[in-house]
Amino acid sequence: MSTENEGNEGTAAQAAPSVPSAPPVPAAAPEGTPASPPAPASPESSEATATEQFQQPEQPSQQPQRSNDWPPPQPPQSQPAGTWPPPPAAVPAYAHGAGGDGGPVWGAPGQLQTPGAPRKRRGGGLVAAVAVAALVAGGIGGALGYWAADRNGNNSSDSTTVTASNPQVLKRDPGTVAGVAAKALPSVVTINAQSGDGEGGTGTGFVYDKEGHILTNNHVVASAANSGLLTATFSNGKKYDAEVVGRAQGYDVAVLKLKNAPSGLTPLALGNSDQVAVGDSTIAIGAPFGLSNTVTTGIISAKNRPVASGDGSGGSNSYMSALQTDASINPGNSGGPLLDARGAVIGINSAIQSTGSSAQSQAGSIGLGFAIPINQARNVAQQLIKTGQPVYPVIGATVTMDEQTGGAVISNQGSGGTPAVSPDGPAARAGLKAGDVITKFNDSVIDSGPTLIGEIWTHKPGDKVTLTYKRDGKVSTAEVTLGQRKGDN
Repeated sequence: MSTENEGNEGTAAQAAPSVPSAPPVPAAAPEGTPASPPAPASPESSEATATEQFQQPEQPSQQPQRSNDWPPPQPPQSQPAGTWPPPPAAVPAYAHGAGGDGGPVWGAPGQLQTPGAPRKRRGGGLVAAVAVAALVAGGIGGALGYWAADRNGNNSSDSTTVTASNPQVLKRDPGTVAGVAAKALPSVVTINAQSGDGEGGTGTGFVYDKEGHILTNNHVVASAANSGLLTATFSNGKKYDAEVVGRAQGYDVAVLKLKNAPSGLTPLALGNSDQVAVGDSTIAIGAPFGLSNTVTTGIISAKNRPVASGDGSGGSNSYMSALQTDASINPGNSGGPLLDARGAVIGINSAIQSTGSSAQSQAGSIGLGFAIPINQARNVAQQLIKTGQPVYPVIGATVTMDEQTGGAVISNQGSGGTPAVSPDGPAARAGLKAGDVITKFNDSVIDSGPTLIGEIWTHKPGDKVTLTYKRDGKVSTAEVTLGQRKGDN
């Protein structure tokens, strides 16, 4: 799993396991083929086509002339060059379903096929088809011009131009993607983070309140949090300096404050991520690879997806019980809002799964994006604004990060030689011991240590939860009241 912020940076955020990232190599465009002339159509098909599109002049009868016919019929004559108007051009093949499915190609007038007539072969390439269409349009336009000139005589002051009366601006309904995007974009910013040594990257954030607080990912601003430069650029191009109010590495959430924040800021409405259902529509806004104000769409593909991701600085990983979406998310989308169909924020885009495997390539979207649920991010943001540091709920036990254990195994020893189960901590008071394998957290199945941490961090200190665990092959349950830890250290 990789975080995907620094769209202009050579190194993508590391994941667990580490997945280097780089701009995806575009697929080679299909090579064009020379346009070949269309195969001749059968006589019946050609005649029917000409009749449907244009009225051809009737041909003189081939019967012998009778004595009482007057005036005598004239023999057919070929039209001399330069005669106006010219005869109608042949109808292009694509006007009769040459697209392959028998129906009219998008943008071309549909014509019915004559029953029993053999299907026409596809004509030349796109260039040839466009050329034929231009000829047909030119013939029609010339004929109309001739008719108008003949009707108006030499009165050159009259115009044949037709102008629509009272034109109106096309408006998008609020419930459409265009309507949601138009309302949300002015509240989304592109964040540029530049460290003290000149290294930098691009991410995204959005307006959290009218005081100028911006909500984003920790890994977007981590490189510039201490001595770097941060700027936030709105969709109208206005740029503001910003500073870090607080950041939570474990949650991968950070709050910025605009310096000299403008008046009239419109915070994005926050939704309820607990009520999101698989299949719900999603809209992601961000700056993939530095392309600001990019809007993509998709659905909620899954909920409660355990995700561990890094910020690329070699520090500790972040853990989340994420919303999974197939909306296209790429480096630079990090920190941007994931919206529902109403335009409410349901998550913060944070990480992607990628097939990238080279240190020289940057990860790109394969339709597996992950967002921090907004209910969790809201709690973290409030704490950061209030105190400047995060607060984490804990069970007071160290678990292994091995993902092949079929649960979260309580380690034999904690970090730095400390006990794996904190004395008089929540786990100890519930009777848990080193070696116990936690398999469920409330009703959620736990298959590894990272999954357990992600579930714990969706709660608050003081919440009561039920743990199911195995010890010596026996399954037991314990009620645990979550404790707390302040700060990332």
